Amino acid sequence: MEAKPPVLLLDRVRQRIRVKHYSLRTEQAYCDWVRRFVVFHGKRHPSGLGAGEVEAFLTSLAVEGRVAASTQNQAKSAILFLYKEVLGVELPWLDHVERARTPARLPVVLTRDEVSRVLARLHGVHRLIGSLLYGTGLRILEAMRLRVKDVEFSRREILVRDGVERRHHLSEQAFQRAMKNAVRGAGVAKPATPHTLRHSFATHLLEAGYDIRTVQELLGHSDVSTTMIYTHVLNRGGRGVVSPIDAR
Repeated sequence: MEAKPPVLLLDRVRQRIRVKHYSLRTEQAYCDWVRRFVVFHGKRHPSGLGAGEVEAFLTSLAVEGRVAASTQNQAKSAILFLYKEVLGVELPWLDHVERARTPARLPVVLTRDEVSRVLARLHGVHRLIGSLLYGTGLRILEAMRLRVKDVEFSRREILVRDGVERRHHLSEQAFQRAMKNAVRGAGVAKPATPHTLRHSFATHLLEAGYDIRTVQELLGHSDVSTTMIYTHVLNRGGRGVVSPIDAR
């Protein structure tokens, strides 16, 4: 069994991620990539490694691991976060990384009508959770951890706390089943999941003309390139370009 890198390093990564208010899923993913990076280089501390070792790790993911481009990009973001935010080191441009070729899969997005039909078939707490996912862009685990004190009614804001435990009476699996039944009952043929409501939230905001940086902040994405994927599923046709003849 492979030994884990020093706990202190991962603790520093977690602490910095929480200061930056990244999501719990991002924290888990980044810590996993840092662990894999350290193990890949014989458990050497990252402070003794540099751009060459980072390039070797990322290239290995593409060549030997045959990971998707999105996975390689996540690993790159995690390692760059480690060096810049935790170790205080600015790495030079990583020009010699073999890029993963697998294209990113576009997210499933519901139309506004489909969202309404699905939510109408959820009931009680599940209806509330579904409305939160679509209405605020929360992830399902963030919704499960939400408490009354996290809702600022006067400012119409919700505070997302990564460290709060989920409520004992809520089940992620139960909501996933309820969502599946609601999608089927609504006659929606798309492979929609709870996360689809978050995807739909982002896409519908962009369709409404909101700036992509605003959407990035609302979703808690550390990199705007992650948010950019929603521009590929906007229901605008013709790349959103208005023909000059239609503007007459």
